[in-house]
Amino acid sequence: MKAEAIKEIKLKLATLTDAHDPYLTILAEDKRSGVQKLLQQFYRRLEKEQALKDQYFEMTRFERELYQKGHRFVAGIDEVGRGPLAGPVVAAAVVLPANIEILGLNDSKQLSAKKRAELYAEIQAQAVSVGIGVVDHEEIDRINILQASKKAMLLALEDLTIKPTHLLVDAVKLDCDLPQDNLIKGDARSVSIAAASIIAKEMRDNLMKEYHQIFPFYAFDKNAGYGTKDHLNGLAQHGISPIHRKSFAPVKKYL
Repeated sequence: MKAEAIKEIKLKLATLTDAHDPYLTILAEDKRSGVQKLLQQFYRRLEKEQALKDQYFEMTRFERELYQKGHRFVAGIDEVGRGPLAGPVVAAAVVLPANIEILGLNDSKQLSAKKRAELYAEIQAQAVSVGIGVVDHEEIDRINILQASKKAMLLALEDLTIKPTHLLVDAVKLDCDLPQDNLIKGDARSVSIAAASIIAKEMRDNLMKEYHQIFPFYAFDKNAGYGTKDHLNGLAQHGISPIHRKSFAPVKKYL
């Protein structure tokens, strides 16, 4: 009997999800090094997927506890853009379905740009509701970045199409009438907050890329307004742009 081609084996393994499938026993007896390599890759893939499932389950702990108490709509809220020298602070509020599994959700800062974009699209497609709040540089200068961040979060909450019954908020306490849990490093502990952090970062990064087309001297397309070397060089050579935060150092010295 002719041995199965390596290419065909690779295609079959790509569709398998059961580590106890009888087909794997057959492959284990195949002495070809190429087959054994494919088997090793298959088991590594399963291990990685299981690790993601375990991580996801752990990150649903707060949501599961709230669902058990009768809460139907739990909103995760996070903001992005406290540290940049230019541009707005952007917040997102995300309500995920109770039975959803979006593997790989994590603090947006821990994800590659490619993975973050993939998750952004999946969250937008799967979420019950997504709300966005934006507070611009002028408001940041007027009320300070902490208050601006809280305001952006409240705007994101208002932008939801449904009213949540409980909030999971990254770090800060919001002044609103809804019950809330304020989780330190919540974007790495709650899938709802992680989803909000991904939405907010993608929205803000894309906005800063648009600003780069108008103000090209500061590399906003690469640094999103943070104080990188290229950004600081742009400030030194061209001064401040209309979207710089005038209350932030080192922007102040160019006023």
